[in-house]
Amino acid sequence: MNTNSNRRSFLKKSAAATLAAPLIMSIEEYALAGQESAASPSPAAPSSKATLPTGTIGKVKISRLICGGNLINGYAHSRDLIYVSSLLKHYFTDDKIMETWSLCEQHGINTMLLYPRDAQAVSLYAKYRAGGGRINYLAQIAPAKTDLKTDVQRARDAGAAGAYLVGNLTDAWTREGDVQLIGQLISNIREQGLVAGVAAHELRSVKAVEDGKVAPDFYMKTLHDTNYWSKRRPDQFQEVIDNYGVDNYWCMDPKETIAYMDDINRPWIAYKVLAAGAIDPKAGFRHAFVNGADFVAVGMFDFQIADDVAVANDVLKATQNRERAWHG
Repeated sequence: MNTNSNRRSFLKKSAAATLAAPLIMSIEEYALAGQESAASPSPAAPSSKATLPTGTIGKVKISRLICGGNLINGYAHSRDLIYVSSLLKHYFTDDKIMETWSLCEQHGINTMLLYPRDAQAVSLYAKYRAGGGRINYLAQIAPAKTDLKTDVQRARDAGAAGAYLVGNLTDAWTREGDVQLIGQLISNIREQGLVAGVAAHELRSVKAVEDGKVAPDFYMKTLHDTNYWSKRRPDQFQEVIDNYGVDNYWCMDPKETIAYMDDINRPWIAYKVLAAGAIDPKAGFRHAFVNGADFVAVGMFDFQIADDVAVANDVLKATQNRERAWHG
């Protein structure tokens, strides 16, 4: 009798504790508990037969989903979390980087972004290729205005398929009235046999390049919805390159970007489509592809690749008959 009474008392206390638990959990714990309890599909097993739709830029065949380079380079938009870059550098060991590239290929991603000034990454890429890896890369270059050739040659020597001016510099150079330097850089990239692109955060940068008759082979332009918690506030008017102290938005005018890019007859690689991890891939990919992007570049951990590819495939199948014609 005492045993049953003790047991009932224990169960009552346990039930009460269970009901009270959400009240004392932190916001982070509560969110994680919700995510862990939600049913989610297991990642697909790696398969050499996995495929993704592809397009072409110049003569380069590129998967519609491109692996971003910031995470592997140890850099991430982390808002006010000061430990994130250090965490990434510890996570992405050489072996983990090559494993990530291999998983990309196994799931149909044939192109990634890489910073050719990162000597360790370039050396690792050479080792990866020597071991049979075949993933292409587009080089993100950041030349000085006084030297528009060295970075391009470095990208060529490191096996890049193409190169593009990093968005920060495109925004800065166009704001400073130096569009002609971008034109010279595009010419230098093409002279080295690479496809040539321009990245930008600001729509005015793309407009300046178009008005300047630069004619790159492709654009990389940020695009993300504004439906996320840390979105740009009404009192934030700074351009993206002036906002890194807060670091919470990368596309200030998505509707205007969509409207303008609709008339641009060049391949468009959209980036920051997940607002640096704040938007679910299902929503971010759909927003980008439905609204005209031809490719999306997304930073991915190894454990996200299978799911991201599955989402991209589903979204691409559902968005073939969109308003903007497919380019590339």
